Amino acid sequence: PPHPTAAMPTPSASSDPILNRLASSDCDVKFKAIREVKNHIIGNRTRKVSYIKLGAVPAVAAALSDSDPNLIVQSAAALGSFACGVDAGVRAVLDAGAFPRLIGLLSAPDEKVVDAAARSLRMIYQSKLAPKYDFSQEENMQFLLSLLKSENENLTGLGAGIVIHSCKTIGEQNILCDTGVLEKLTSLLDGSLSQRDASLESLAAIIRNNPAAVSKFVELHSGRALCSVTELTKDRYPRTRLLACLCLISVKNSSSCYLQDIGIKTKLVYILLELLDDSGQVGDEAAFAFSSLIAEKEDLQKLAFEANAINKFNCLLQKCPVHPKRLEGVFLALADLCSKLECCRSSFLSLQVLNLVVDALTHEDANVRTAACICLRSVSRSIKNLSAGRFMNERVVFPLVQLLSDLSTSVQVAALGAISNIVVDFMPHKSTFIQCGGIKELVQLAKSMDSSLRLNAVWALRNMVFLADKMCKEGIFVELTASSMASLINDPEPSVQEQALALVRNFVDGCVYSVEHAFAEDGIILDAVGRQLQKSSKIEIGIQGMYVLSNIASGNEFHKEAVMQLLFPQDENRSCSFFEQFLKSNDSRLRTAAVWVVVNLTFPASPGAFGRIVNLRSFGIVSRIKKMVNDSCMDVKVL
Repeated sequence: PPHPTAAMPTPSASSDPILNRLASSDCDVKFKAIREVKNHIIGNRTRKVSYIKLGAVPAVAAALSDSDPNLIVQSAAALGSFACGVDAGVRAVLDAGAFPRLIGLLSAPDEKVVDAAARSLRMIYQSKLAPKYDFSQEENMQFLLSLLKSENENLTGLGAGIVIHSCKTIGEQNILCDTGVLEKLTSLLDGSLSQRDASLESLAAIIRNNPAAVSKFVELHSGRALCSVTELTKDRYPRTRLLACLCLISVKNSSSCYLQDIGIKTKLVYILLELLDDSGQVGDEAAFAFSSLIAEKEDLQKLAFEANAINKFNCLLQKCPVHPKRLEGVFLALADLCSKLECCRSSFLSLQVLNLVVDALTHEDANVRTAACICLRSVSRSIKNLSAGRFMNERVVFPLVQLLSDLSTSVQVAALGAISNIVVDFMPHKSTFIQCGGIKELVQLAKSMDSSLRLNAVWALRNMVFLADKMCKEGIFVELTASSMASLINDPEPSVQEQALALVRNFVDGCVYSVEHAFAEDGIILDAVGRQLQKSSKIEIGIQGMYVLSNIASGNEFHKEAVMQLLFPQDENRSCSFFEQFLKSNDSRLRTAAVWVVVNLTFPASPGAFGRIVNLRSFGIVSRIKKMVNDSCMDVKVL
C-alpha cells in the first residue's frame, strides 16, 4: 500500500520563521523562502488565507524591486498564486502595492520577468477586484494595443483579460471598436488555444447588447471573423466550443439581423446541451449560456423542448452531489424553458422536476435558493395547473414562506415572485398560504425600507386578494389595515403606488361588503386614491385608480356619490377635472378604464342615475362620451 503523505503544517507567526526568511538580506535565503511559500499555497485556498493573515504577501511583493531577475520571477509567480481564485489574495496583492510594479515589469529586458509579471497580472484580472482600465485615456489605449500586438502569449492574454474585466458600458465598447481592438482580437482566433479562448471571451464582452458593435464585428474581413467563430463551435476543446457559442449568442441577442437561420439556432441548442455533460467549469457555465440563448425567445424554447432539454436537465439534477453553481444554472435554464410554453411546463411536472426544485428551496447556497424560486415562478404561470391546485400545498408553500425572512434580499424578492403566481390560485386553496403564516410575512415586507421588497410584497398581496372570498379578504384587511394601504398608495416609488392601487382594486371588487373596504377609517383609502389621481403622471397609476373607482361605483348609492364627489369636488374649477383629461388620453387603456367609471355611475337601475347624468352633462362628460362612440379602440366603442 502507498505510504500516507504527511500533512504540511499551517503557518503561524509564532511557530514559523518564514517572515524572517522572506525579509532576509541574503538573496538566496529570500529566494528559497518565496519558492517555499509559492509551492505551499498552489491549489490550496486554506493555506493561501493562512499566509495572507500571517502578512506574507507584502514581504513577497517587496522582492519585485530586487535587482535579481530570478528573485523577481519567483516573487511574481508567488503573487499570481495568491491571486488565483481567492479574492482575499487579490486584495492582499493590491494592498501591498504590487500592481504598478508588475505593470512596470512588462517592459523589462528579461523575457522571463515579463512572462512572470504578465501571468501574475492575468491571475489578478480574473477577479472582480482588479483595477478597471479607463479606455477613454489615450495612454491606456496605447498600452492595451501594445499588449494585443505582442507576440508574447501571456501579454496578449493579459490584454484580453483587461478587456473582459473593464469593458462594461456601451461607451467603452464603442471606444474599443473605434480604436482597432476588434481587429487585433480577431487576429488571435488563429493563435494558440489560450489566445483563441481569450479572444472569444473578450469579443463577446465588446459586442454584448450593442448592435453597432455587432455590425462592425460581422463585417470584419468581409464576414470571415464571424465564420471563424462559427467554425470554433466544432473545436475539439469544450471550453473553446462554449466560448464560441457565447460569442454567437451575443451576436444573435444584440441584433435581429444576424444568425436568425433555424440551422444555427438548432446547432447552438444541441452544442450547449452536449456541453452540460462536462464535469468541470464548462459544464457549470453551459447552463447559463443555454439560459441566455433561449430567454424570452419562444421559437428557441420550442427547439429546446424538441431537443429533449427538460429531460436532460432532469437527469443532471438526479446526480448527487451537484455543484451549487451548476444547480443555479440548471434552475435558471429550466425557468426560461418554462416561461412561455405550456408543453414545457407539462413536461417539467410530469417528470416530477418540481420535487427537486422544492427541495432546493432549503439549499445552503443563496444563489441556488434564488434560482429555485425563479424556476418555481416560471412553471407556476400555468393557469391549468394553478386551477388544479398543483402548487398551493404545504410542501411548496411552507418553504417559500420561510424564505420571506431569508437573510438574502435576492432570495426574498425571488420568493415573493414565486408566491405572487402561486397565490393567484383560482381554487379555494388560499387558506393553505394563510395557515403557513404567509400573510403576516407579506404585510411585514410591504413595510420594508427596501423598495424591491415592498413592490413584490404588495404585488403578492394583490394576487392573494384576487377573486378571494369574504373571509380571506377580511383576514388580510385586518392584518394590513386601511392606514397601511393608504401609505402604500402614497409610496415614494411609482411602481409601488401602481401595485397598491391594484391591491385596492381587488379588495373593492365584488359585492357591497367588498366596496366598504375603501371607506374604512373615515375613508382614508379613498382619499389617498383621489390625491394620487390628481397628481400622478404615470399612465398605469391612472388606469389602476380608475378601476378602483369603477369598482366602488358599482356599489350602492352612497358609494356612487362618493365617487362623484371625488371626481368633481364642489370647490374645484370645472375646467380642470383630471377625469376629463383621462377620457381624452392617448392611451386606450386609460380611456377604457375611465369610461367604465361612467358606466357604473349611470347604471339605469340605480335610483340616483338620472341626477348623476345631469351632473356629468354639466361637467361636459356626457358630450365627451358621445364623441367617443367613434373611438379608435373597440373596447371604448363597445362600452
